Amino acid sequence: MNVSQQLLSILQQEGVKNIFGVAGDALNPLIDAIGKQDLIQWINVHHEGNGSYAAFAQGELSDNFGVCASTVGPGALHLINGLYNAKKERSPVIAITGQIGLEHLGTNSHQEVDLEKIYEDVCAYQAIIRSPEEAPRVILRAIRIAINQKCVCRIELPADIAAMKAENQDYVHKVFRSRSTIVPINEDILQAAQLINTSEKVAILGGAGCREARDLVLEFSEKLKAPITHTLRSSDIFDHQEANVVGLTGLIGNPSGYKAVMECDLLIMLGTDFPYTDFLPENTKTIQIDIRSENIGNRTPVTLGLHGDLFTTVQKLINVCDAKTDDAFLVSLRERFSKYKDKMHDQADPSRDMEPLHPQIFSKMVSDHASLDAIFTIDTGTSAIWASNYMSFHSDRRIIGSFNHGSMAVGLPAAIGAQLLHPEREVWTLMGDGAFNMCLQDFSTAVHNQLPIKIIIFNNSQLGFVKIEMEEAGLAPNFDALRVQNFDFAAYARLCGGEGIRVEKAADIEHAVRMAKASKKPFIIDAIVTDAELSLPPKIGFEEAKGFGISKMKEVLRAFSGEKEQWENIKKEIEAYFD
Repeated sequence: MNVSQQLLSILQQEGVKNIFGVAGDALNPLIDAIGKQDLIQWINVHHEGNGSYAAFAQGELSDNFGVCASTVGPGALHLINGLYNAKKERSPVIAITGQIGLEHLGTNSHQEVDLEKIYEDVCAYQAIIRSPEEAPRVILRAIRIAINQKCVCRIELPADIAAMKAENQDYVHKVFRSRSTIVPINEDILQAAQLINTSEKVAILGGAGCREARDLVLEFSEKLKAPITHTLRSSDIFDHQEANVVGLTGLIGNPSGYKAVMECDLLIMLGTDFPYTDFLPENTKTIQIDIRSENIGNRTPVTLGLHGDLFTTVQKLINVCDAKTDDAFLVSLRERFSKYKDKMHDQADPSRDMEPLHPQIFSKMVSDHASLDAIFTIDTGTSAIWASNYMSFHSDRRIIGSFNHGSMAVGLPAAIGAQLLHPEREVWTLMGDGAFNMCLQDFSTAVHNQLPIKIIIFNNSQLGFVKIEMEEAGLAPNFDALRVQNFDFAAYARLCGGEGIRVEKAADIEHAVRMAKASKKPFIIDAIVTDAELSLPPKIGFEEAKGFGISKMKEVLRAFSGEKEQWENIKKEIEAYFD
């Protein structure tokens, strides 16, 4: 057994099923070992960055860790963006990177990169193997840290060591996985109960940390008559069919979610490091509960912090808090949210048959037809807007994306990772055309592996979210910079061996979604949508209004000076709004 085979054996022992990467020199002994067994499948991606996004998806959607791999310097650098996404989403991932031989390190040799320095920020630990003797110890340490801290760790395998005889095999053992809980002291629990009992209008802001405590949080909400506002990442925890959920807050939130957070007497933040400080109250009493103590008070001053896991802490609070009877605050917000949902339903009606089409019609149609346990990979940008406001992530549905890192092109590769992990579930992807163009080379990877992922591409030939950012900043859109040069994505799907359909009429949307759902091959819906759909935050302050107004004034002035695209944009926005 050589060091590469020893590494593979450890990964097998820990239940790894896939390694995503691109083969090459330093990894060749590992690739050779993979070819001689059938427990772990090597998934050959066309770009290492797509491999790291796929590994992120598997870490996010399982109780195990994802694995990606690359050869020396250049390939290892390609992994970085997907690994940063895993770091920010707290998804356990092991990155295996090759390295040039030890004798050449430090000589500025061919393809030499100081990977330890490059990976210092993204990794919680780096297992840099410098001898066969230490290999099993540092490999196991990397896996142990990744699993228990939900983070990214790297294993560096130099080309010469990779093929050396393995040592210390008797040290190899199953990785310890902690099942311990952290509980706040009873004094703090009672203090929190006192704050809750003496407050009239209590609201909950729930994040992804609530996943394992969902039912308890709903029970807590009912006892306190507290509306629940959620973050984007927790949209599949607090779906919009639950009675006390009043929606999302933040830049792509809705008014009732915003008002619940901003108009309460006491805000309880559960398992969230919500980053948008403009959407958090400044002088409201706040209790924050988090498993990570460094998050408490990170975004807003807190009256009381409780360091503990959500399930145990909320259970203790339920037992000591008084039940509230006044539900006026909750009822008013539920009514407001109900009206908002009715409005969103009307905006996503296929009878709005303007061409190019309204993008939200596609999102609502997918939501209506997807399975109850579907996985949705949501790309960054306007795709997240159409998903969060027009879809319902009820039952056992899951959503993943680059919600904290905010990187484009996560959708397709994450779908590949998700479908390989859960072949029995539907996997849908919502992407913009700009994001798809970044990662489209691995659509053929989905074809090769016979993965029936379903991809909605919002094709408006524009970086739509960047346009919104320009307008909010008071800038007239630079359409040359925003333009995306597209081709027929459905034809591309068929060229690669998948299936696809181009949709230009509202009457054809449902048929296309049904086709995608029934397909046994990777399927693309090339959704030809307007680039003029307006999306506004739940609260427009002076600065936002000022920026948008200045932008429109600049557009008008440039239109009168002869810039045809500015004038066409204004007309399309008016048409889209009133259609």
